[in-house]
Amino acid sequence: MDPSAPALDSAFWITTGAILLLLILSGFFSGSETALTAASRGKLRSQADKGSKGAQKALAITDDNERLIGSVLLGNNLVNILAASLATALFTRAFGESGVALATLVMTLLVLIFAEVLPKTYAITNSEKAAAAVAPIIGVVVMVFSPVVALVRLLVRGVLRLFGVRIDPDSHIMAVREEIAGALYLGHSEGVVEKEDRDRILGALDLAERTVEEIMLHRSNIVMLDADAEPETILEHCLQSPHTRLPVYRGEPENIIGVVHAKDLFRAMYAQVGGSEGHTARLKDFDISRVANAPYFVPETTTLDDQMRAFLRMRSHFALVVDEYGSLRGLITLEDILEEIVGEITDEFDPAAEMPVTRSDDGQFLVDGAMTIRDVNRAMDWSLPDDEANTVAGLVIHEAQMIPTVGQVFAFHGFRFEVTGREGNRITGLKIRPL
Repeated sequence: MDPSAPALDSAFWITTGAILLLLILSGFFSGSETALTAASRGKLRSQADKGSKGAQKALAITDDNERLIGSVLLGNNLVNILAASLATALFTRAFGESGVALATLVMTLLVLIFAEVLPKTYAITNSEKAAAAVAPIIGVVVMVFSPVVALVRLLVRGVLRLFGVRIDPDSHIMAVREEIAGALYLGHSEGVVEKEDRDRILGALDLAERTVEEIMLHRSNIVMLDADAEPETILEHCLQSPHTRLPVYRGEPENIIGVVHAKDLFRAMYAQVGGSEGHTARLKDFDISRVANAPYFVPETTTLDDQMRAFLRMRSHFALVVDEYGSLRGLITLEDILEEIVGEITDEFDPAAEMPVTRSDDGQFLVDGAMTIRDVNRAMDWSLPDDEANTVAGLVIHEAQMIPTVGQVFAFHGFRFEVTGREGNRITGLKIRPL
C-alpha cells in the first residue's frame, strides 16, 4: 500500500471542504452587496425606529457606499481567487494538465449558480430583511478592510480624475429626490398613485428649486389704489376688486407706500363718516395712507420654500416682488405658493376666466396666454419645458423668436400652437394640440 495515499485522500477532502467554505463566503459577500445596495433606506429607517439593531447597522454602513462596496468586493475577490486556485491545484493533481480546463468549467458553474445567482436572487427579493441580517458581519469586514479600501479609493479617484470624472459627495441628496419623483411617476403609470397625489408631492418637493418670479402675479395685472384719488373712487375700486389686500401708491405705480386690507379700509371710512348716522361729506379729508400697512418687499430670486417660511414666520400672506434694481415686478401671496402644491384654489369670488384649459369643438385645447406652463402641464399631464419661459405665451415667443400675430401656427416640443388672441404685444389666447 502506498503510504502517501492516506495523505492524498485527506488533502483531497480538506481542499474540497475549503473550496466549499470559500464558495459559501463568496455567496455571502455577493448576497450582502446586493441586499445592502438594493435595500430601501426608508424601510430600514422605519425598522431601525422600531428597535432593529440590524437595520441600524445597515443604515450606518450604507452611509458610505463607496467604502462598503470596496470592502465587499475585496472580500469577494479574495475568496473567489483562492477557491479557483485550490480547485485548479486539486483537479491538476487528479487529472493532470487537463485538470486546469476542467477546474475552470466546474468553478465557473459553481460560482455562477451558488455564489452569484442564488444569493443575489434571494437578496433582491428580501433586500431589507437580508440587509439587516448581514449588516453586523459586513460591518466587521468593512472595518478590517478599511485601510486597504482607503488606498484603493485614492487610486480609483486619481484614475477617474485623469478622465475628468469627479466624485460628488452630495450627489446622493439629489438622487433621493430623483428616486422619489421616479417612484411617483412609475406608480402613476401603473395605476397605484393617483395623478393628484403625485402632483401634490412633486409640487412640495419643487418649492426649494423654484423662485417667486415664476409664479408671481405680474405688475401689469395688479389692481392698485391711488392714495391721491377721491375717497369715493378708492372705495369703488376696492369694491370692484375680487381681492382683499390691495397695494397703495402715490404719484406713480412704482411708488408703493403701503398695502391696505379691504376690511380695514371699510372700518376706517365707516368710523370717519360717523357710523350709520354720519354723512359721506366727512370723507373729503380721508387719508388712506393712515390705514395702509407697511409694504413687504421680497427679491424675485427668493425660493418658494423660503418665502413660504417667511410668510408663516411673519404671519403675513402678501408680498411685493422687486428686481435687483428695486423696481416692482409683481406680487405673491401665500395662496399662490400653496396652489403649487394642491393645485388651483378657487372660491365664489374668483373669475370664471381663471379656470384651466378648456377643449374646443375641433379637439384642440384653449389656453390663456398668461397661464403658466407648470399649470398647463399639471392640468393636462403634459411635459412642456419651462426652463426658458414661465407662461405658455412666453414659450411661444421664445421658440418663434418673434411676437406672433393672430392665426399664426407653430409646432415644437411635440405640440401644435395656434395664436387665437393678441392685445398689443401680449398673446392672450392659444389653441394647443399634441402632435
